[in-house]
Amino acid sequence: MDVRTLGVRAKAASFALMTMGTEQKNKILFAMADALESRTEAILSANEEDVVAAEKKGISKAMLDRLSLSPDRIADMANGLRDVAALPDPIGGADNMVRRPNGLLIAKRRVPLGVIAIIYEARPNVTADAAGLCIKSGNAVILRGGSEAIRTNIAVVRLMNAAGAEEGLPAGAIGLVEDTSRESATELMRLNEYVDVLIPRGGAGLIRSVVQNATVPVIETGLGNCHVYVDDEADLNMAERIIHNAKCSRPAVCNAAEKLLVARPVAKDFLENGLEQLRARGVELRGCEEACALIPWAVPANADDWFTEYDDLILAVKVVDGIDEAISWINGHGTRHSECIVTENYSKALRFMDEVDAAAVYVNASTRFTDGGEFGLGAEIGISTQKLHARGPMGLNELTSVKYCVFGNGQIR
Repeated sequence: MDVRTLGVRAKAASFALMTMGTEQKNKILFAMADALESRTEAILSANEEDVVAAEKKGISKAMLDRLSLSPDRIADMANGLRDVAALPDPIGGADNMVRRPNGLLIAKRRVPLGVIAIIYEARPNVTADAAGLCIKSGNAVILRGGSEAIRTNIAVVRLMNAAGAEEGLPAGAIGLVEDTSRESATELMRLNEYVDVLIPRGGAGLIRSVVQNATVPVIETGLGNCHVYVDDEADLNMAERIIHNAKCSRPAVCNAAEKLLVARPVAKDFLENGLEQLRARGVELRGCEEACALIPWAVPANADDWFTEYDDLILAVKVVDGIDEAISWINGHGTRHSECIVTENYSKALRFMDEVDAAAVYVNASTRFTDGGEFGLGAEIGISTQKLHARGPMGLNELTSVKYCVFGNGQIR
């Protein structure tokens, strides 16, 4: 099915979804979740074909990790749909209501955005997460995944559509662009007649391409050059645990730490003794001159390293004077995603929280918590690093807009 036809079908479905009741939407989500679990083997079979083909292409380890599914990951996808079903429906409620002096009653109500398009790379879990969030928030969705995951995505979308249709899901509500050429992506970026908003999820190249080429409104997401700053008043044992988790628990995701900043007064102690867990995991350290002098196994960082999202077991390390330089450095080199300070000083913690420009700012906790599920939003459709409309993990409320409903009894102006 060509991109324009997907747009026509999605727009028609969006009008049916916008008035669909909560109970029916939840039934659709539960049915889709059950279908994913009951057909796990079929999904794994398709995914295995994708993984083999990707390995032959020489795909990076980070991308291979994102692409690969397991029974547990498919169960997580299904449970993500159930979690979304359990959340309050954002549609139809009034944010506020006021009575004007002229007698007009004005209500500000939540409504779906309409048709949401998503362009993403080799992450099949996004297929289920995005579809679930869009259906619960009353939106139709057009999915355009990367070529590496096309067999998996086709299997997942067909299962969800078939299961959802039995519970009243409108035809075209979940569309998949099966043509993975650059031309299909460009056409989707310019489908203004049918697409209300486009969300790219992927690396810097993908996001840059979408921002430069799209004519439909875009919400930028995902690029994560995240820092952990170890203050001179930090609990160094805590700092060691946090940086190990933030870097190593899943290095290929956007909320993983990519940079470590250490205050000079504790640099010798921490860098000589606090990074053994990273070394044991095989993390490559790229350091400034001071850091390399203290870490024999580090290699010198270059200018590009400080701006790079590695998505791998690589960490750049810099020694800084203290909190002033740390805040300045992060605001000059970060991607406004997730930033962390480790400190026992309450005033410094508050200052870092106030002055660092990012969607999520942490005090004494790993950046890995920047996630829709961890924030209580259910699944997420992306992590917005911009400031217009939505910022941070985007759940149901971020997939809605507002409509003013005005009740009168003959007023004229």
